[in-house]
Amino acid sequence: MSADASSPSVASSSTASSPPPPPPQEQPRKIKKANLPFLVHQRYLARQAKEKEEAQRRKEAGLPPLPPKGAPLLWTVLKWTVLALVTSSFLSRSATGTWNWGYEGKYDSLAKVSSTLLPTPQIYFTEERLALHDGTDPAYPVYVALDGDVYDVSASAKTYGPGGGYNIFAGKDAARAFITGCFKTHLTHDLRGLTEKDLGALAHWKGFFANHATYKKVGRVGHPPIDPSTPIPAPCNAKAEGGAI
Repeated sequence: MSADASSPSVASSSTASSPPPPPPQEQPRKIKKANLPFLVHQRYLARQAKEKEEAQRRKEAGLPPLPPKGAPLLWTVLKWTVLALVTSSFLSRSATGTWNWGYEGKYDSLAKVSSTLLPTPQIYFTEERLALHDGTDPAYPVYVALDGDVYDVSASAKTYGPGGGYNIFAGKDAARAFITGCFKTHLTHDLRGLTEKDLGALAHWKGFFANHATYKKVGRVGHPPIDPSTPIPAPCNAKAEGGAI
């Protein structure tokens, strides 16, 4: 009897302690693709309004304005870049005695950088005008021409100026002598009869002048056409002529 009487009580207690069923979940709203631009614009306007409100609040409170987004990263990169350059310069100074680790080239000074990035207008020379730049008159810079290209070699005036070992090249285009080393009979721009090896040597010299740290191309020299009926410069002995570059 007591067992039967306790059964409803146990059942009711079990029923009362059971958790309520979960509420039905709402299905997420699907946004039409056509409405996406509108929603993005609305979020942008809301963000702009919030930033404007925050800026006004800081202004009224006497606080400095917030930096624009992205500025901290840019400032960090700039700061560490400058620090690295300064540190490298001082280490170079203590190790090599120079500020740029002994680099010598077209970018080792502000003047060279500006002349490289902002080249001066090129000049057209006649052979007569080029001859004025042989170093005889100090009023004229020393120029050397090679296969038509004219270079200012005033930085090596001791070499190409009066009394220099290569002064014979100043004020003229003696491309053939650069190749053959014949400083007497081959002081000409006439390249007829040269071999592929000779022309390769010419390309080497052209690259040497074009990439030199202190020589600067200033223009071109025009030569009268070579009469094909004239004889090709004869082979020579470079050592006998004091050449052999």
